[in-house]
Amino acid sequence: MPLIVVMEDDAATRTLVASVLRKDGYDVLSADNGLAGLELVRQNKPDLVISDVQMPVMDGFSMLQALRADPAILATPVVLLTSLQERAHMRIGMTSGADDYITKPFRPGELREAAAAQLNKRHMQAAVQDMAVEAAVQAALEDQKQQLARLYEKKLAAELSEKWPAADATSQDEKFSNATVLFVDVLNYAGLAEKLSSSDLSDVVRQFYTNAGDTVHLFGARHMQFVGEGLLVVFVDATDTTSVNHGLRAARAALGLIDSAKRVQQFLNSRFPGHDLPRFDVSVALNSGPVALAKLEDPLRGGVHILPVGDTVSATLLLQKQACKAGWQIAASITMLRGVTGAVNTGGRALLPLPGRSAAIDAAELLGLALA
Repeated sequence: MPLIVVMEDDAATRTLVASVLRKDGYDVLSADNGLAGLELVRQNKPDLVISDVQMPVMDGFSMLQALRADPAILATPVVLLTSLQERAHMRIGMTSGADDYITKPFRPGELREAAAAQLNKRHMQAAVQDMAVEAAVQAALEDQKQQLARLYEKKLAAELSEKWPAADATSQDEKFSNATVLFVDVLNYAGLAEKLSSSDLSDVVRQFYTNAGDTVHLFGARHMQFVGEGLLVVFVDATDTTSVNHGLRAARAALGLIDSAKRVQQFLNSRFPGHDLPRFDVSVALNSGPVALAKLEDPLRGGVHILPVGDTVSATLLLQKQACKAGWQIAASITMLRGVTGAVNTGGRALLPLPGRSAAIDAAELLGLALA
């Protein structure tokens, strides 16, 4: 079983952390200060370190610096524990090489998720390496006219279409305990609408969302629908292979949407030279958690409409708005990122307030895939 070293000077917290981890089947060694904990790491080469920041003898930051300077143990993942009052100092820990952090007081579930995410790094990296279709997918996004891309897309689209749910008014709502929600919206839409005719704007928007629909379908979306000028997409494991989870497919789709927006900007430059149009940019939000696909009967036209509902969906829509303010093209919740730890590269991390909600959301900027 994986071995975890816990460093925490508070006896009650140390006992709690060790108890939660042991219940999940992990072997645990503990120390009440950073120096003793560092010695445990050197002697036992654990799979993960969970450390408090404020400790006697040697604090968490100093321990982390010493660990990263030791070639024998520098690759050991480290999760830091910090109080809300210390949160302003967490940038020091993250820039010093911490892999994640948890704010005290924390729920046992948060601790389990953070530990599992770090221990899952190698598995996720292997999954990325095993994705031999990477070249074909990139070719499909860059030039769908190439024969290889067409063949790959047709084959995958046919397989996914067989699994695509048919609307059935008598069937029950579909509920997923864990899914990834993607929401993409066009920035500067009002500016483009002001300077383009309705016909020209329709051509621009159609070009992007046709490509967007192809992209998310290619990566196995379970459901997609328009929300205003934006597109809401749900990814679940049911339509996937055994090696690529819904979070990683959603991340790949988000990166593909950014590429699609760049191609639309090239189209604008060539179609409307000298028009001084706003840039065609999009922003994307990713979040994971429980999602339900509610099936609603249309009393006017008949038939059934599918509506994604749940806190995960609501938070994703709000996260996209905050991503724009943060200047991030792709914002991903830490909950989502922990499911793809080791498979993607991230940038800045922040607590983003969500209007109308009591709690902020812990999120980071997604930059790309961590291809080995």
